[in-house]
Amino acid sequence: MKILITGGAGFIGSHVADAYIKEGHDVVIIDNLVTGQIEFVNQKAKFYKFDIRSREAYDLIMDEKFDVINHHAAQIDVRKSTEDPKYDAEVNILGSINILEASNKSGVKRFIFISTGGAIYGEQDYFPADEEHPTRPISPYGIGKLTVEKYLYYYNQVFKLDYVVLRYANVYGPRQNPHGEAGVVAIFCDKMLRGNRAVINGDGTQTRDYVYVKDVVKANVLALTTYKTNEIYNIGTGVETDVNTIFKKIRDEINPNIEEFHGPPKPGEQKRSVISFHKAEKLLGWKPEYSLDEGLKETVSFFKELYRQE
Repeated sequence: MKILITGGAGFIGSHVADAYIKEGHDVVIIDNLVTGQIEFVNQKAKFYKFDIRSREAYDLIMDEKFDVINHHAAQIDVRKSTEDPKYDAEVNILGSINILEASNKSGVKRFIFISTGGAIYGEQDYFPADEEHPTRPISPYGIGKLTVEKYLYYYNQVFKLDYVVLRYANVYGPRQNPHGEAGVVAIFCDKMLRGNRAVINGDGTQTRDYVYVKDVVKANVLALTTYKTNEIYNIGTGVETDVNTIFKKIRDEINPNIEEFHGPPKPGEQKRSVISFHKAEKLLGWKPEYSLDEGLKETVSFFKELYRQE
């Protein structure tokens, strides 16, 4: 298949590109390299430094006639979305519509959209949240992702564009960016390995569902060929882990003598977040295979190797 991956130079998108190429697909990547890194781009992929909001991105889709679009590109910083909701909407909503319009007009057969299981449900009524849980996002980022899901439904109903939505839990693993509003796993690895203070926000009892990037990649591979399209799937582990536990597990891998330090809590931070993967297991044939300990071991090894090369 001929596949376009938006955000294919990023943490997760680059892993997905590697897997698609390994499966023998013809992969094209667009990425504006704001958070993506050119060194993550697979040599066998064709790469364009385009923004998803651009005319160039639109024209590329019109010209290349892709079978599948895998849409990973996004403004992913929840805090930035709160500070600048207009920018967040320009990238995540209008950028997605630009890609959707071109996909629809050029005859794309399937649109895989990366959404969020962490930010879309808001404070949960029950744990773990399944796909039927009310959606009450409490950030412009979550609102934007939900909005694009609604647009996908519209494009399917009116134009018969097939889609698969993957709502990710908190993804971690090699290539994750440890700077800015990144995942806590990458931040802790980076700080501890550099001998800097790794700060736990608040009391550290806030929980998240941590899913390893290699498991997430498998969901993207299955989404290419599943006949269960026009569905939304949670991609998580169904296991809640608090930040204190993450800190301790990473510390044990790096240096057990590192001191635990707590800073002020982040305002408006969700207390608990965990999602159910049972629908994905039943319809996609997907379930997580990596335990948290296995995933963290591989992630710490990646960061250790990275700093050896510096």
